[in-house]
Amino acid sequence: MSSKVTMRDIAHEMGVSAVTVSKAISGKDGVGSELRAAIIRRAEEMGYVYKPGSSSAGKSDLKSNIGIVVAERFVSDDAFYTKLYRAVLMSAAEKGFSAILEIVTRECEEQCVIPNIVRDNKVDGIIFLGQIKRDYIVSVVSSGLPFVFLDFYDDKYLDDSVVTDNQHGAYILAKHLIEKGHRRIGFVGSVAMTSSILDRYLGVYKALLKNGFRMEGNWLLEDRTDDGKLLEKFEIPKGDMPDAFVCNNDQTALRLVNQLKAEGYSVPGDVSVVGFDDHVYASMCNPPLTTYRVDMQSMADAAVSIMIRKIKGKRCAKGMTSVSGSLIERDSVADRS
Repeated sequence: MSSKVTMRDIAHEMGVSAVTVSKAISGKDGVGSELRAAIIRRAEEMGYVYKPGSSSAGKSDLKSNIGIVVAERFVSDDAFYTKLYRAVLMSAAEKGFSAILEIVTRECEEQCVIPNIVRDNKVDGIIFLGQIKRDYIVSVVSSGLPFVFLDFYDDKYLDDSVVTDNQHGAYILAKHLIEKGHRRIGFVGSVAMTSSILDRYLGVYKALLKNGFRMEGNWLLEDRTDDGKLLEKFEIPKGDMPDAFVCNNDQTALRLVNQLKAEGYSVPGDVSVVGFDDHVYASMCNPPLTTYRVDMQSMADAAVSIMIRKIKGKRCAKGMTSVSGSLIERDSVADRS
């Protein structure tokens, strides 16, 4: 094979993670001798060329560790972030870096407790994965480590953030519903909770305004509590039901579909429902969800690349990087045109 073979290619062939491949090839601990030999043998067969000292990690005095900080509520309630974390892990390994995850409990977030990986000087930079309280961010960045926001942004900081194109993606979903003949469109998501949810709501509202429609106040449904926990049930409108809902993510859309069906509605016969992310919940749903696919690997690659440039001391002021996704049409939308 050509020199374009990557650690991810080898990992796919071996059925292991890219991190395991990285450790095996670079001689780091954490891989058994038999597995290490098998990985190195397969890498040679595939034509992978490893050049010690030429990795993207750069200077030898760097620890080559990227810290990933994520709030507990995202790990426990939303498997999307588990998948995005794996994408970051693979991207970092390909570039010669290791990634260390620390999950921040609700109590530590409220009390602004510095992560252990920062306090113990184990990492060279921090990727904040998913929205976290501003006071907590302030306490962490006071350490002086470079940082990147992934899947959110914070207006207080002009530093780098990597997001999917939330507003445009939701606009595309709402536009798709309008083209299918829907005129009464609601939104499901707690807009004050994260920048992503707010931007997705604004995208829906933009599509409605451009087409001369409006969203009634009771068509905006909360999906979580003030501390981020998912609500057990939605406050579905009584007597004034929209004919479609745009949900802020696929998990919320799945839960909404199940509740609508339990209350006697047909989906999409009575109400069309679309999600956002194209995560596992979209295919679990009956009917399968029309949704907006988020390119998680491209987001992870962008965040890791920015982080490495910062760790190396290179000027990198990209501001917000928006990664495009795509509309995925399935069976949860009725054609009323």
